[in-house]
Amino acid sequence: MQPVQSTQQPVQQQSAQLAGQFAQRFQLLATNIERIIRGKHEAIELALTCLFAEGHLLIEDVPGTGKTTLARSVAASVDAEWRRIQFTPDLLPSDITGVSIFNQAHQKFEFHHGPVFANIVLADEINRASPKTQAALLEVMEERRVTVDAEPHPVPRPFLVVATQNPVDMDGTYPLPEAQLDRFLMKISVGYPDHVSEVEVLKGMPTGPQVERLPVVARASDVAGMIDFASRIHVADQVYDYIVAVCGATRTSPHLRLGASPRGSLALLRAARVKAAAAGRHYVVPEDVKALAVPVLGHRLIRTPEAELRDVTAEAVLGEILAGMPVPQAA
Repeated sequence: MQPVQSTQQPVQQQSAQLAGQFAQRFQLLATNIERIIRGKHEAIELALTCLFAEGHLLIEDVPGTGKTTLARSVAASVDAEWRRIQFTPDLLPSDITGVSIFNQAHQKFEFHHGPVFANIVLADEINRASPKTQAALLEVMEERRVTVDAEPHPVPRPFLVVATQNPVDMDGTYPLPEAQLDRFLMKISVGYPDHVSEVEVLKGMPTGPQVERLPVVARASDVAGMIDFASRIHVADQVYDYIVAVCGATRTSPHLRLGASPRGSLALLRAARVKAAAAGRHYVVPEDVKALAVPVLGHRLIRTPEAELRDVTAEAVLGEILAGMPVPQAA
């Protein structure tokens, strides 16, 4: 048994060292973005968690709270290709995915890539486009490819869609259907800054840091390597059971008409792995799962009519489930 222990020890040490490097780069990115987005450390960390978990992020908040600025700051901090799509009622699916155009010189159709073929895609005010246009993102968000004229076209890696929407202006908007909401790894809100942070923003304008001048602190290849490492973070059987138990409890809750699907369980697992690596650990603990349950699962739950009438939120239901769920102890 001694040789087995001696071979396992260096592997664990190497994993711990790599986790420490991951945490350093993660915090370097977060600190860089905080030069623009003041006092919103949690929202920034969740956005970066989506990036390294190869998920997508939906930011819903009132106007002027920095939704678009957060997405642009993430893109500016990484030396990767990014595109911004302003969603409007007259936007067509081909305006997002691209279109095949006939080349008279070669006498054949050639595919011209749309703005979705980038590492980071900012879908600004996504609920202003028609459902048909919104659906153009379904395939690429899930399978990371676009099929046009029966030909698949893969998007580059890493690939992150950051969508924003305004919940207060409902005229001329089309709410995202549940099937598309389920494609987003997380749904978060930035919220208003605290008093001190808002004063700093006022003092820094117009000479303060700007997104265009934000230094690049990571390459696309660095991000791809961090994604691969996060996918290999160790998860104990007790943590697997805990994730499934939490998601299973949403399916039997009397306040919910529809609970989290297995896609939600997988999303929670991927996000928990990134959170563990960002904390410098090479293993996931139940606290990682608890901390991410609301942003990962909240938008996937559909409340019953009775719960809506009583104003019982999905977040409150998840809080009740987490409070009553036994937390597994380390073996």
